[in-house]
Amino acid sequence: MRAVDSCSFDVPQGAILGLIGPNGSGKTTTFNVITGMLKPSGGQILFDGVPITGMEPYQVALKGISRTFQVLRLFPDLSVTENLLVGYRNQSGENLLNALLHTSRMRAERMAAEKKAMDLLDFLGLADLCDEYVRNLGHAQQKLVDLGRALMMDPQMLLLDEPTAGINPTFINRILELIRDLRETRGVTVLLVEHDMRVIMNLCEWIVVLDHGRKIAEGTPEQVSKAPQVIEAYLGA
Repeated sequence: MRAVDSCSFDVPQGAILGLIGPNGSGKTTTFNVITGMLKPSGGQILFDGVPITGMEPYQVALKGISRTFQVLRLFPDLSVTENLLVGYRNQSGENLLNALLHTSRMRAERMAAEKKAMDLLDFLGLADLCDEYVRNLGHAQQKLVDLGRALMMDPQMLLLDEPTAGINPTFINRILELIRDLRETRGVTVLLVEHDMRVIMNLCEWIVVLDHGRKIAEGTPEQVSKAPQVIEAYLGA
C-alpha cells in the first residue's frame, strides 16, 4: 500500500487549510513530500504555479515554504535566539571565505538577523526568554520556538504539523491567535495538520480529509463533519 496515493488538493493563497485523517492516513508523509524530505515516486507538486517536485528541502524553503515538526527538532543546548538564527535565510556566513574573513557585510547581516529574531520573539511572547537554553523551556514554549524558527525564513506558505499537540488549553488559544495573526497581518498561507477537531473546526475555512493515503473528502468544516465517508473513517462502518 502506498503512503500517499492519488492525493490532489489546492491550497489557495491566504487560506488556512486543515489536513486531517486517522493515525497513519498519510498527513505527515504529505508534508514530507511537499517539503522535499521524501521524494515522491510519481505525481507533481506545484507552488505558485511552479513545479517543486523532488527538490531538496533547502530549495523548497528558499522558494517560500517553511514548516514546523510534530516531533520537535530544536537545538536544546542553544539559546532561544540562537535557535531562531539558524532559520535565517541566505546567510553570508554560510560561505567559507566570508566566515573566515568576518566581513563588515557579515556583521551587518548578523545585527539584522538578531533584530529580526527579537521582533519575532516579541510577537510570540518569548522576548523575556531570548537567552534561555531551549532545553529549559516547557513543551508549549518549545513549540513557539519551532514556529519562530520557521518564520525566520519569511515564508509565503507555512506548514504546521500538530502545532497544539500536548499543549494546555491556554497555550492552544494563544497559538490559534498567532496563526490567525500571521494570515491577517503578514499574508502567510497556512496548511495545518491537527488531531484536535475543535482546533480544526474553529480555525480552518477548508478541510481536506485523508484515509489510507487517499483523499476521501474536502469542504468546509460543516460539510466535512457531516460527510458519511469521514464519519466511517474515524468511527468505523
